[in-house]
Amino acid sequence: MSTEDVRHFLTYTGVKLPFNLVTPLSPAEVENRNTYFKGYYAGDRLVGFDKVVYGEVELAHRYTYRDDGSLAGAEITDIDGDCTVMAFAADGSPA
Repeated sequence: MSTEDVRHFLTYTGVKLPFNLVTPLSPAEVENRNTYFKGYYAGDRLVGFDKVVYGEVELAHRYTYRDDGSLAGAEITDIDGDCTVMAFAADGSPA
């Protein structure tokens, strides 16, 4: 992931992908937290995030989008390194 547009957050909302990261954290706030979300952005679009717990990545999401802005795919990697790849139809339903 590019580190050019990285933002940190306390948590997320939603059950549909992509998740919505909320409650921005300043760099000083991240230093004092055990758990936070490190979001990667292309402009205002979330292209991925890492859930960081005690300095280790516990969960990672990476998103791809179509030219129209709809979600095309997601790769979700869990704490064990197992990766789930999902594809989405143009209407947002799983393909």
